[in-house]
Amino acid sequence: MVDQTLRVAEEGLALFPNSEELKRVLKFGKKSKLNHRIRDLRSRINKSPAPVLYRELASIYMELGDFGSVQGTCEECLRRFPEDDGTWLVLARARLKNFYRDLTAQDGLEAVRCLKKALALNPASGAALRLLAEVFYRVGAIGQAQEYLEKLRGMFPGEKEVEALWREVSTKTSREDDLEVLFRAVEEKGALAYGPPGSGHKAYSLAPEQALAGIKKSLAQIASVEGVQKAAYIKGAKALVRGEIRDARDPFLRAARVISRSAQRASRRMDIGNFNKGIVEGPFGHFLICCLGDVTSSVLVDKGSRVDRVLSLMQDMVASSLYVANSEGGR
Repeated sequence: MVDQTLRVAEEGLALFPNSEELKRVLKFGKKSKLNHRIRDLRSRINKSPAPVLYRELASIYMELGDFGSVQGTCEECLRRFPEDDGTWLVLARARLKNFYRDLTAQDGLEAVRCLKKALALNPASGAALRLLAEVFYRVGAIGQAQEYLEKLRGMFPGEKEVEALWREVSTKTSREDDLEVLFRAVEEKGALAYGPPGSGHKAYSLAPEQALAGIKKSLAQIASVEGVQKAAYIKGAKALVRGEIRDARDPFLRAARVISRSAQRASRRMDIGNFNKGIVEGPFGHFLICCLGDVTSSVLVDKGSRVDRVLSLMQDMVASSLYVANSEGGR
């Protein structure tokens, strides 16, 4: 029955790729199928525990987005099999997934610790070397990325993906040597130093100047609405602002980034889809947030003001700017 549901949902999405109902059915079907596999693996582990079973179970939990169960499963395995480098690698992948999604420094630093532990147990682990090289590159630790890439090039001479990453890394310069400083900077700014290898994308860049004119116009329109105190358009570490905002460290911009990340994380954990807009109310008034892709718009309006028009303008600005940015990236 589950297989039939999955097949029907997949066929339906081929015809109607934007159907939210079909996406939910497909996700439910996959979850049901994976839950059957979880019960089977648990039964086998109880009878005859083995690292390979734990790793498969943890990987399923990761697919379901249940990081707590991933960590619990890996820790249980490592208590029984402390020298299993593969389990450290699974735990590192889960931490990296969280880090790239939420840009939390703690997840990134823990991922590095797990990867280094996997390498200590198995110095020939190409997967651990590659993941370390990539995460160091993306946070701006270029020297350390090159160190691990040199090892990879020695192990896999002429391997295309390794050579491509080496060439890309070689064109960059280190931002800082202290990993904790780099990971904290990523969390603070809400952006990685560099995009995925091969994307040619630099995370600190906004849309081109000609596109910014449209964003500035939209932001000015929002700021002109009665009751609006402050307004911002945020992409990565950069922000366009209107109102009394002192600098990049202004609490208003910090709050916008924190609320946006927290709301996205909460939406995923509750399995209700992506967060795209919301309102925080308090003695300060109404704090409006609108998110799409890697773009966030935030507006602070007076208490008692009508927010529906402001939210509509915010959505239009974010959607149009993302379209322009994506078009630019596809050239």
